[in-house]
Formats: sequence, structure tokens, C-alpha cells
Amino acid sequence: MKKKYFIKIRIAFLSCTFLLISHISCAQLLNNLGSLDLGDIHGNFQSTAQYYIPDSTIGAAEVPEKMLFNGFMNLIYTKGKFSAGVRYESYLNRLQGYPANFQGTGISYRYATYKSDFLEVTVGSFYEQFGNGLTLRTYEERNLGLDNALDGVRVKAVPVKGVYLKGLIGKQRADLKTNSGLVRGFDGEIQLNEAIKQLTDKKLVISIGGSFVSKFQEDRDPTLVLPQNVGSSAGRMRISRNNFSLNTEYASKINDPSYDNKYIYKPGEALLMQASYAKKGFSLLLTGSHIDNMSFRSDRNEQQATQLMNYIPALNKQHTYNLLAFYPYASQSNGETQYSAEVSYKIIKKPKYKLDVVVNYTGSDALDTMRYDVATDTTREGYKVNSWLPASLTSKKKNYLNIDPTLADNRRLFRELYIEINQKFGKKIKSTLIYSNQFYNKDVLQKPGDGKIYSSIVVADITYKLKTESAIRVELQGLFTKQDHQDWAYGLIEYTLNSNIYIAVGDQWNYGNDHANERYHYYNVSAGYIKNAHRIELTYGKQRAGIFCVGGVCRNVPASNGVTLTITSSF
Repeated sequence: MKKKYFIKIRIAFLSCTFLLISHISCAQLLNNLGSLDLGDIHGNFQSTAQYYIPDSTIGAAEVPEKMLFNGFMNLIYTKGKFSAGVRYESYLNRLQGYPANFQGTGISYRYATYKSDFLEVTVGSFYEQFGNGLTLRTYEERNLGLDNALDGVRVKAVPVKGVYLKGLIGKQRADLKTNSGLVRGFDGEIQLNEAIKQLTDKKLVISIGGSFVSKFQEDRDPTLVLPQNVGSSAGRMRISRNNFSLNTEYASKINDPSYDNKYIYKPGEALLMQASYAKKGFSLLLTGSHIDNMSFRSDRNEQQATQLMNYIPALNKQHTYNLLAFYPYASQSNGETQYSAEVSYKIIKKPKYKLDVVVNYTGSDALDTMRYDVATDTTREGYKVNSWLPASLTSKKKNYLNIDPTLADNRRLFRELYIEINQKFGKKIKSTLIYSNQFYNKDVLQKPGDGKIYSSIVVADITYKLKTESAIRVELQGLFTKQDHQDWAYGLIEYTLNSNIYIAVGDQWNYGNDHANERYHYYNVSAGYIKNAHRIELTYGKQRAGIFCVGGVCRNVPASNGVTLTITSSF
């Protein structure tokens, strides 16, 4: 009996010892794991759900599903020189106005990247830009429904100090789950002040670069002989010294028949020049561009913002105020000459009473061209360019019988004189006052027969600070024109309760419409909650049909009426 009791004591003692050792070992293991660098995971999330209410007065059609939804989440893992990520997207079904290729659910973007001092390799999905984007720019602009990412392999290298090389090959995103056109490209840039020791400390900073991009698409057209490989090349240079800088790039493209240019065989070219001067309290920016037949897509038959390979920058002011963006200008990749000048000057520099003024003038003209006779044009180039100067200047000296008839009365595309005054009145009040005089050739830019719009727009945006985290903002806008739908007014009151909560009420009213029964109100009520990097917004109201643009790339937005819930979060 005593022997059995002694054996039980030994077994209990050994068991306790084992458990104690195991506990200590587990604790040490957990402690060691906690000290290990396992990398970081971060990302962001966004979802937008809209419930649609039919409204025949503003042309808001019935939506069969009643509610539409867009959403996505990015997950990114990083550890040392390695990073990887995925994006899951969901369109059930897509919000009105988004391209048809945004539909369904799935992983549309995934990649892995290794980066060292000498080499960076990415496999999977990626975005890239060469120079100013005249030959290649793939990027995402979710508000436009634009995503032209490439899926393949990209390599970046720095073989010697100051020399930067890029090479890539991939297929461009066509829709949520498939990729289409094959794209290949190479870009090189030399920072002379880094590469040449004698220039390291010089005030004159110079960089030169060049790129070549080609696409491959099979020729399946039964009537035309289409080039299956289309190449585009560019050279660029940047110079800066003290307060002055100059950036210029020239690109050319071989014949590329497409839907955009009505399948002509004319080569394309583009020139972009930017010069700036800046010192404390003053800046001057001069920009000009000449674009001729430079639409470049991986699929020649696509339209609007789908499968664009390059980017034609818009030089005009990018507006965020409602009525200033009423007639937005989109870049004309088929042909335009654009120029812009902007001066910014700080009159009062004291932070408490700061006063600064911005003046901008922008113009855009169609090209001065002569159309070839289709019956005798064996080259099928369609037209030739008479001058790189704005057509509004050169065509005054010519006989319009030889000028493309679409340009005879429509050589001016867009004009804007823009004046902005920002001022603070002590610690509580700050204001923005804007005047804009615009010309918008709706005949050419949207629909023949819509006419030319001459308008004046005024904006007053005033914020009164109540407490440290509380404020009231009042926004008043007016658009005055005798064309199109005539005069509009817009008013907004926004109350920020604290750093977390805000409420806004606005109304856009077509009060000057010649047809009294079409003087519609587009009212809007919204409330939002913000907590660190998380934001929830609920909106109810009406949306006018029109064109929405970002950076010169646009999409049509249909009229709508309903409730929208938007959630965004970063982590």
C-alpha cells in the first residue's frame, strides 16, 4: 500500500516538473517570437452603397436592383526588402456611371516585390510611369472608374550612381478578372549631378531621360491591314538652377489605326514644356503642349478611359468647387495645342492675416489642319498639320476652304481666366474668393449642336472657427451664362461639431433656366463621423447628369436621386 502511494507521489512530482518546464519553455518561445521581426501588414478599405430613387424630373431612371455597391480592400505585407500585396474588389452591381468592365468580385491586383540598393523586381500587378507619361502611365483613379494596371514583370536597376533604368512587360487590365493587350517598355534616366562627381555641388541640376514603349495586338480586321506592333519613343530633360526650373519632353508614335482616330495611319507626336520660377512669396508657372494623334491603347478598339497606356496632361486648372467644374475640360489626345500661365503672390505673409492671390489663364485650341481627299489619299493619313501654333491664331490668315470643316468654326476649344484670393482675418475667420471667366466649346467637346458656352463663375468660401475643433463653413457659388441651361446657384452650410462629427446641407439650383418648369433643385444633405483613419458618411440628395473629370480624364455621370453610404478606413 505504501509502495503504491510512493509511486503515485513520484508520478505526480514528475508530472508537475514536466508541466513547469513546458510552461517555462512555452513562455520563452512566446517571448522569443514577440522579439522577432515578422514584418508589417497594413492596407485600406472602401465601400460605397447607393440606394436609388427614380426621379423623372431630373432624368434619374429606375434602377432594377434598387441598391448598387462598389467596394475594395488592399492588404500589403512588408518585411525588410520584401513586400507583397493583394486587392479584392466587389461590384454588386457597379454604381451608375462606372465602366462596364467594373463588374463582379475577385482579386484584381496582386504582387510581390524585392528591393535592394541595386535592383528592384516586381512580379504580378503594378503601376508605372515613364517621364511625364506621354508614352506610358498606368495608374488608378477610383472616382473615375479607371484602373489600367499592368500584370507581368518589372525590373528597376541602378547600375551606377545617378543612372536609373526600368524595364517591363505585361498585359493590361481589361476587367476585374482578365488582362488583354501586351505592353513592353524600357526607360532610362541619368541624373548628371549624381553621376558626375565634378557636378555634385553645382547649383545647375540636370537630368536627361528617354523611353520606348510598344504594344502587340493581333490583326483580325477583315478589311484593313493593321500594324500588330506599335511603338512609341520619347526623350526628356529637366534643368533647374536656384529658383528656376525647366521640364520638357517630346514623344512620337508610329501609325496606330484605332477607334479614337477613325482608323487612319498617321503617326502621332506630343511636346510638353513647363518652365517655373519661384521665390519666397512669389511663383510663376508657364506650360505649353502640342498633341497630335497620341491616343495610345493596348486595345485599338476600346473607348473612353479603358486600357489607356499613356497620359495626356490637362494644363487647365483642376477645380473642386461645384459650379467651377460644371463645364470640365478633358485632354484631347487626338489633337490640341494648350497653354497656361499662372502667377501666385503672397501680399501679406503674416500667418494671422495671410493674404495671397493666384491668377491663371489657360487656352486650348484644336490643331490647324488640312484634310486630305479620301479618294486620292493613298497614305490613309487623313490630314496634315499646318502649324504647331494655336489654330485660333493661324487660321485667321487662311482660307477655310482648305481647313478641316470641323475646325472652321470650332478652332477654340477652351478658355479660362481664373482669379483666387485667400485671406485670413485673425484666428477665427479664413476666406477664399474666386472669379472665373470661361469659354467652353460644347459643340466639339461633347455633342455637335450644343453650342458654345460663355460663362462667369463666382465663389465665396468662408470658414468661422467657433472653438478649437468646431467651425461653420459657408460656401456660395454662382454661374452666369446666356447659353445652355442659363444661370445656376449653389449654396452649402457645413457644421463641424468636433474632430469626429460634421453635418452639411447644400443645394444646386438652376434658377435662371428659360423654361420655368425646368428650374430644378439638386439638394444634398450629408453627415459624417471621423475617427483617426476611419470615416463613415451618409448622404441623401440628387446628382445632376454631367461629366466628372480628374486631371483631364473624364467619365459621364448620369442623374441620380437617393441615399449613399460610404465607409473608408486605413490601417
